[in-house]
Amino acid sequence: MSRTSTHGQTRRMTVGQALVEFLANQWTVDGDLRERTIPGIFGIFGHGNVAGVGQAIKQLHVDQPGLLPYHQARNEQAMVHEAVGFARMHRRRATFAATASVGPGAANMLTAAALATTNRLPALLLPSDTFATRTTDPVLQQIELPHDTSIQVTDAFRPLSRYFDRVERPEQLFSIALAAMRVLTDPAETGAVTIALPEDVQAEQLDVPLAFLQPREWHLRRPVPEHGPLARAVAAIRAAERPLVVAGGGVLYAGAEAELRAFAEATGIPVGTSQAGGGALVWDHPQYLGGIGATGTAAANAIAAQADVVIGIGTRYSDFTTASRTAFQDPDVTFVNVNVAAFDAHKHGSQLPVIADAREALVALTEALATFSVPDTYATEIADRKRSWDAQVDAAFAPTGRAVPGQPEIIGAVQSATDPRDVVVQAAGSLPGDLHKLWRVRDALGYHVEYAFSCMGYEIAGGLGVRRGAPDRDVIVMVGDGSYLMLHTELVTAVAEGIKIVVVLVQNNGFASIGHLSETVGSERYGTRYRYRDGSGSFDNDDVLPVDLAANARSYGVDVIEVEPGPDAIHDLRQAVRRAKANDHTTLVHVTADPLVYAPDGDGWWDVPVAATSTLPSTQAARAEYEQQVAAQRPLLG
Repeated sequence: MSRTSTHGQTRRMTVGQALVEFLANQWTVDGDLRERTIPGIFGIFGHGNVAGVGQAIKQLHVDQPGLLPYHQARNEQAMVHEAVGFARMHRRRATFAATASVGPGAANMLTAAALATTNRLPALLLPSDTFATRTTDPVLQQIELPHDTSIQVTDAFRPLSRYFDRVERPEQLFSIALAAMRVLTDPAETGAVTIALPEDVQAEQLDVPLAFLQPREWHLRRPVPEHGPLARAVAAIRAAERPLVVAGGGVLYAGAEAELRAFAEATGIPVGTSQAGGGALVWDHPQYLGGIGATGTAAANAIAAQADVVIGIGTRYSDFTTASRTAFQDPDVTFVNVNVAAFDAHKHGSQLPVIADAREALVALTEALATFSVPDTYATEIADRKRSWDAQVDAAFAPTGRAVPGQPEIIGAVQSATDPRDVVVQAAGSLPGDLHKLWRVRDALGYHVEYAFSCMGYEIAGGLGVRRGAPDRDVIVMVGDGSYLMLHTELVTAVAEGIKIVVVLVQNNGFASIGHLSETVGSERYGTRYRYRDGSGSFDNDDVLPVDLAANARSYGVDVIEVEPGPDAIHDLRQAVRRAKANDHTTLVHVTADPLVYAPDGDGWWDVPVAATSTLPSTQAARAEYEQQVAAQRPLLG
């Protein structure tokens, strides 16, 4: 048991106990908002953390119930996915900690660490290490490398984390924990933060200063734009005839959607969004052209192709956003990059970086451009292209009466059954591309597509995190069968904790997205169908596997509604989603889709190199097409 010292200045605690209580007392302050930075902790226990951090969580639960709530998970990767989903809904002000055991438990979090860092979203990882003393080397699940016996499994987190350290002596805990919190709450630095904890050190005792355990506030930085960079950016925009805003996740993390709307309305400048920026403007705003880039709309990409000034706000400019650097074709295109992180603000060789918070920068830009508006001819073109694309989406959503509907119809049915504040969650497969084009976002936080890492299996775990972060919203997880099979076990967590999400499972009998991509690169959907392996070693046949994913979900205790193929499938799907939303617990809706029915073409391109030589005619044709497309790539120095 911990005790108070004679002088009341320290407490005798274990490293695990001190860390857990420290985390429970951290607060994020963002203007007038104040909330717990770490409102809870996930844990899967094994040797390495059961006697250290695990014991500490139990003790805190007994001594101070509710201070740091504990939650179970079924997979270590999923714990971090939940933390990331939660963090986005809280605009990076809060996240969860996740503790895992030695060896495979720790290694299971590597994928999720990469996801958090790539998405610029905070997550605190507490993987266990083997003995710091090495007294009993080698222990169960310890990696041994003859050239460097100091290397542990957790060293693999170093390149995946925005901050990494290992507590090898109890006294190191104080500086390491404080440094970890600094990075978690820094908008320019945040991502996966990893504190590796040797199993013996977790259980060692030390005298902990009471100041370490007191409530501590971390004030989020919202830097304002400097005068010089702002003035240069304003001058470039004033000289533009066809400016365009590319809004990324930074707009939402700064809570700047109202400021973006005011800027667009005051200037008439159109807006396209990255996947992370979905929701920065609602779908029917006159200046909103939808998603941009490889999975973008024809309206946004047509405007992008001729833009002379591109104003990137809170975007990291991934290859999907730039259509592999083919989206912006004006030979003299200039980039004004507004970002809290200098790394992203300087991308594309921009000579006009504005290193500032998105909200602060938009307020300043709107004021400085008070007398600026786009030319009337440009405004008319924007309206015409938006109107044309909206009509294409209406047509894609219209039920066709097919027994097995295409994915656009399915998205339309789900959309029509949802409410404006519902959150759609997705991450991988063909759904992110179709949602980026088709989903009509009606709320700033209503679109949650993890597309920086595009991790198959994120959807259900991430959806649980979204629901934890926004318990007053319905969460609609849309997931293909390929991604579902990667990580569906968190449905058990939903049942165990009584967390309600709606899962729409789209059965493609294979990998729809990679199947389509395989066709475009001349590989003829090889290895992308879920079929029996035939005598020649091929899966390219029509012998569909008898896998029943609806029964799988039902076996976890989830309510399941199966939409049967037939001419009324879309009507039945719409009704099924409404029934699922009316439930007070998790429900899965199963629908079969035709993976060969595609969404309207948004005229975007993605660079996936095609074999330069081949005996396959399909690959030869794909290579010829690839060479035409790659010729449009530009270095985008400007």
